[in-house]
Amino acid sequence: MAVQNGRDLLIKMDMTGDGMFETIAGLRATRLGFNAEAVDVTSLGSEGGWRELLAGAGVRTASISGSGVFRDEASDGRVRQVFFDGEVPRFQVVIPDFGTVEGPFQITGLEYAGSYNGEATYELALASAGALSFEPA
Repeated sequence: MAVQNGRDLLIKMDMTGDGMFETIAGLRATRLGFNAEAVDVTSLGSEGGWRELLAGAGVRTASISGSGVFRDEASDGRVRQVFFDGEVPRFQVVIPDFGTVEGPFQITGLEYAGSYNGEATYELALASAGALSFEPA
């Protein structure tokens, strides 16, 4: 796989619930992480005293984060509404030349910042809220 532009990693949200996804405007940096909780089943009988993990068990989670500047009043307003209403819309994360991850996420953090001689910025954090799917590119 060739080197990819970071700006091509996109976070999209289903703005109206109709399956039409729009890129969240103004994001400059994005991140997607996956985690799987391990279930330790080690016992005194474990070979050589090595830890044993139960395959296929545990909780899988995904997290998304992004930061950027205000660019589009409609998408900024929708993100804010989703946060304050506690909605769990569907999101897509487009990973260039790899594929698209899609599923329900809850916005768990929304921060705003600004400096006297700079632009207003925001950061958001999302946590998976159900089963995710992956569609290869």
